[in-house]
Amino acid sequence: MSDAPAAPPRASAESTSAAPRLLFVPPRARPAWRLVLARVGAMCVVELQKLRHDRTELYTRAVQPALWLLIFGETFTRIRAIPTGGIPYLDYLAPGIIAQSAMFIAIFYGIMIIWERDSGVLTKLLVTPTPRAALVAGKAFAAGVKSIVQAVVVIAIAALLGVALTWNPVRLLGVVAVVLLGSAFFSCLSMTIAGIVLTRDRLMGIGQAITMPLFFGSNALYPVALMPGWLQAVSKANPLSYQVDALRGLLLGIHAHLALDFGVLVLAAAVGITSASALLGRLAR
Repeated sequence: MSDAPAAPPRASAESTSAAPRLLFVPPRARPAWRLVLARVGAMCVVELQKLRHDRTELYTRAVQPALWLLIFGETFTRIRAIPTGGIPYLDYLAPGIIAQSAMFIAIFYGIMIIWERDSGVLTKLLVTPTPRAALVAGKAFAAGVKSIVQAVVVIAIAALLGVALTWNPVRLLGVVAVVLLGSAFFSCLSMTIAGIVLTRDRLMGIGQAITMPLFFGSNALYPVALMPGWLQAVSKANPLSYQVDALRGLLLGIHAHLALDFGVLVLAAAVGITSASALLGRLAR
């Protein structure tokens, strides 16, 4: 006689009985912070894929900061007309140009939101269970990814020109955080303006109108002490000034108010995400 067939393992029987229960029990909801991180990560991956497939934007955007360093920086280093606390003017200028190039990338990020609205992508994103703040934060820090790539290019140009930059890994991680936070604020500012004006042409005009005042109304080109009183007040309210101050302290090792700088940038990014999230639904109507 043949042997009796072996009984099926208990584990498989348990898994078979558990399978129908999975059809009726919804999956556990992920915490909000995990949802935000997942959205931010997805947006950052998308931006990296765009840069990998089309590097022309990276090359063209490197022209303007290179000209600032090569022409403006080299010239004013020879003139020595601006007091910089004993460091060469080119060294003093380099962190300001890093912040400027990052701001120029982020300040027009709202155009992409309007394009997504026109193509129907934004409506599809808004019907997902993802919170609006997570969507805005993901897009804001995705703009920061582009800005970090741009910052690496500017740092490389500055190093070739002989700027005495630090290569301490901890300080460089701080530079990444500063660029991310600054870009997050300016991209959220752009998305907020997009939620108000609703069209690309108006957004482009407003963006071009505010970029130069933000740049010249900061400490990117000259110390705050040289400014008239009213411009000093503008500079103290300008998040770009705190971004530049943090970059100078991290990259050059000079005195900076890093705790204040990071605090202002975190607060500015939080306010920007809140305001852009509030206007995102208006943009999608």
